[in-house]
Amino acid sequence: MKAYIFPGQGAQFVGMGKDLYERSEKARELFEKANEILGFRITDIMFNGTDEDLKQTNVTQPAIFLHSVILAKVLGNDFKPDMAAGHSLGEFSALVSAGALAFEDGLHLVAARANAMQKACELQPSTMAAILGLDDFTVEDVCRQLTDVVVPANYNCPGQLVISGTIAGIDNACEKLLAAGARRALKLNVGGAFHSPLMEAARVELEHAIVHTEIKEPLCPIYQNIDAKPYTDPAKIKHNLIAQLTGPVRWTQTVMHMLEDGAISFTEVGPGNVLQGLVKKIDKTAITNSAVLEQ
Repeated sequence: MKAYIFPGQGAQFVGMGKDLYERSEKARELFEKANEILGFRITDIMFNGTDEDLKQTNVTQPAIFLHSVILAKVLGNDFKPDMAAGHSLGEFSALVSAGALAFEDGLHLVAARANAMQKACELQPSTMAAILGLDDFTVEDVCRQLTDVVVPANYNCPGQLVISGTIAGIDNACEKLLAAGARRALKLNVGGAFHSPLMEAARVELEHAIVHTEIKEPLCPIYQNIDAKPYTDPAKIKHNLIAQLTGPVRWTQTVMHMLEDGAISFTEVGPGNVLQGLVKKIDKTAITNSAVLEQ
């Protein structure tokens, strides 16, 4: 069975999507439609901007979404998923690519999500850190013992768990986790504590938008971040999308469930190959590749 996976924030790079724009008329039309919907030429930033421009949350999230979704659409008959999943933001790309969400609706939701998260970040300074070389249980245990808000946010692969919380809480957690045997505790250059209770204001704002957006049954099961299980029921998909903002991304568990359910190959659709690396760390024998537009 073929699994298609869609990257999240952090996969962006200057020049992303330019080849699609130049080589495919359909891609060009979709990029131009996106410029219109967003009210600014995101393609200029994607193709020729600076790393700094591309790092702004209100640009990064729609940019990665557009690269992934437009690539899936121009693949045509070559895009035949038996199952799909996305890492954080990538869940929206997976839903649009699998036909559950219209392109325009997906872009509106991603733009609303990015703006809501930006606002939540400004309400309270917060951050994230990658903890390397410790088992999940130890990281969870240390987080539980802290008085500040600090929670596991991204279960990326065995030995790599990202935590999210207040700045003081993350500093304290990093110190304690290094003492507990972590190989590294690396603070990330992000705007705030994504996938934590500190995103509650963003969750409330996005809930309204998701509730009022039509979601249909996807072409294949979508393994959602919040519990790593497959879904096709639109009401459940909506519920899980809303919960995603303040809940963890269970990527390790998602890949394991896909493998258990018969996934043979994992095709990453979008910029970069971060997810392929994570899949290989979860299962060395898994076949991974990037989706490419044939000549």
